[in-house]
Amino acid sequence: MGTAYTKCYDPTGVRFGVPTFPWRFAPDGYATRRQLRERGLRPGGQPVAAQVMRRHRGRKAGVQVAYLYREDLAKPVRPMTSRKWGALALAMLARRTCPVCQLTYSYCLPTSLGMCLLCAYPTTQPANCTSPRRR
Repeated sequence: MGTAYTKCYDPTGVRFGVPTFPWRFAPDGYATRRQLRERGLRPGGQPVAAQVMRRHRGRKAGVQVAYLYREDLAKPVRPMTSRKWGALALAMLARRTCPVCQLTYSYCLPTSLGMCLLCAYPTTQPANCTSPRRR
């Protein structure tokens, strides 16, 4: 067994507090949030049942962790209601509308600027743009 494998293997949970397995070695019956979502399930308020861990040089702690939930305790995903769809549509409309010029674009505006490109950089015009900017 390699050293990376043994550092991440704690099936009793003595060292890390929850059962810990190496990456891709979790037993059947456990799934991450994304895996549950693919199956149409959600954790449903259950606590973290286990975790998978692997070494990661780019992180400060040196490890990457994914929490696992029990599939048998998972609940089905709540269906979207018409009010939820409406709220989502309004939120997406707000992300596409410039607060300065009030124009609505077909894409989400960059949050780093907080406005559309034309309002953020009013003096620069693209080379292929011959029409003046309308206000």
